[in-house]
Amino acid sequence: MLTAEQVLASHKANVETLFGLTTKAFEGVEKLVELNVTASRAALEEVANHAKTVLSVKDAQELLALQAGLLQPLAEKTAAYSRHLYDIASGTGSEFTKAFEGQAAEAQSKFMGVVDTASKNAPAGSEAAVAVMKGAVAAANNAFESVQKAVKQASDVAEANFNAVASTAVNAAKTTTAKKR
Repeated sequence: MLTAEQVLASHKANVETLFGLTTKAFEGVEKLVELNVTASRAALEEVANHAKTVLSVKDAQELLALQAGLLQPLAEKTAAYSRHLYDIASGTGSEFTKAFEGQAAEAQSKFMGVVDTASKNAPAGSEAAVAVMKGAVAAANNAFESVQKAVKQASDVAEANFNAVASTAVNAAKTTTAKKR
């Protein structure tokens, strides 16, 4: 049986976790805003410089070369922006995952304590029921761990695919730029 102190301690820990996660979420938003402001400022400067360069072009061939030269840096900057965005999102997500895993492990531990206490205080002849209950809890824990591993593997595959797509886009822009020159 849980005491009032244990219930209060549990609630306090949950509130602290909630505030910690809220802080992490705000940090993620701050990083996102900072990234967007930096990217917008850089884009504005580049547009101004490009406009000045276009105005100084003397013929159509020079204009085509100028336009072709912009494709590769744009692809690289887009890939870098996407990478930063992904890093912010995955970093914030990993904080939430760590907190969830910690809470889940603690809940599993407490539940196993309740099951052990109940099994020790079970009436004689209920050993089979206690064994079934412990087996069910162990199966649930194994299923939970399997799901966690599958989610981790899916995240790793998604990150590898993201990196491959970004690399392919940059390489395609390099190839296109080289052909146009």
